[in-house]
Amino acid sequence: MPSLETYALFIATALVLLAIPGPAVLYVVSRSIDQGRRAGLASVLGITTGTVVHVTLAAVGLSSLILASRVAFDAVRYVGAAYLLYLGIRRLLTRRADDALDVRPERTPRDLYTQGVIVNLLNPKTIVFIFAFIPQFVNIDAGHVSFQILVLGLTFAALGAMSDSLYAIVAGTVADRLRGTPLIARIERWFGGTILIGLGVTSAVFAPHRTS
Repeated sequence: MPSLETYALFIATALVLLAIPGPAVLYVVSRSIDQGRRAGLASVLGITTGTVVHVTLAAVGLSSLILASRVAFDAVRYVGAAYLLYLGIRRLLTRRADDALDVRPERTPRDLYTQGVIVNLLNPKTIVFIFAFIPQFVNIDAGHVSFQILVLGLTFAALGAMSDSLYAIVAGTVADRLRGTPLIARIERWFGGTILIGLGVTSAVFAPHRTS
């Protein structure tokens, strides 16, 4: 178990990093604006689940196999980018939201949760971040390295869930107050679709730092 001083420093550092909006925040905000607070929170739960999976893999050392293989790493990166592009394009092509607000198609919380899980599982930046950030706070001499990684990783996942939930609530609340006109519906559709496509392009073009 990390010392109290190390654990406190980890939490403080994590909070600073989480205060800087990243791809996960943009994804959550786009979903919240598109469908409301409930959709945003469902997406947050999915993203958090994906983070927990990565942390668990890191604790047992499996994710290092992806980082060690350029082919595997690039495969994850491109599949994740393609999925984001697919979600964005499908959103842009959903014109029924503009044509008839009363028949606006909505995805269920389960669908949004599943999408959130997939988006974060296929996000190599999450893998790289966990491997670059968490090890700095692990005390090898104290032993139980896997347990230390698990504790720190789950703490980061919990802090991320709280931070992302705040974004979801704020964005969803603002969108709910403005929702109800064809213009706002059109803005929601184009904003959400453009953000998702932008994230997909960024993931495909700009590879995060990886080990060689």
